[in-house]
Amino acid sequence: MTTLTIRLPEELKTEIDAISRDENRGVSEIVRESLRRYVAIERFRSLRRKILPFAEAQGLLTDEDVFKALR
Repeated sequence: MTTLTIRLPEELKTEIDAISRDENRGVSEIVRESLRRYVAIERFRSLRRKILPFAEAQGLLTDEDVFKALR
């Protein structure tokens, strides 16, 4: 593992500390989980941007269109 130093607004640090106490989890664990989720969402969005033109060309414009195509 490696160390990353960041600067946070005091209000955000206070909120993270409160969550840490409420959930009985370390601040580092909470921040790591948050970053993992952020990275996963960004990967999904990037993939979606790349695939969207191909899906639209096939007439897949909505989630419902995708679900119908999968049936």
